[in-house]
Amino acid sequence: MDIAEVARRSGLPASTLRYYEEKGLIASVGRQGLRRTFAPRVLDQLALVALGRAAGFSLEEIAAMFTPEGNPRIDRAMLAAKADELDATVRRLKAMSDGLRHAAVCPAKSHAECPSFQRLLKAAASGALAPREAKRRVGRKRR
Repeated sequence: MDIAEVARRSGLPASTLRYYEEKGLIASVGRQGLRRTFAPRVLDQLALVALGRAAGFSLEEIAAMFTPEGNPRIDRAMLAAKADELDATVRRLKAMSDGLRHAAVCPAKSHAECPSFQRLLKAAASGALAPREAKRRVGRKRR
């Protein structure tokens, strides 16, 4: 399959396919004139890349999910850790949603007088509501 066919079937632009090849996520098997060609299994590899991206894995983490031959090699512990991270994100977002819904209908005269809203503000100020990646960045020392 040439790169145009892979782009059409995967829904990804050719520039993304070239970038993924550069990052080691996929590999072309040759050229047809100036166009890269790919084995049909590249569509399965791209589906795994899409799934990994949707789950929040970095391209480097996704690249590690493939053998040098392009076959899947997925670390189950890494999947479990990502699932735990997603569960924590869901809990954090649910708490945020509940707090915002309460603030939207709170009978207090102002949000400053609402104990629930004040708890939400304190949680935000402490970093408890920040995404995990933001917490890691905040904890790093600047050089």
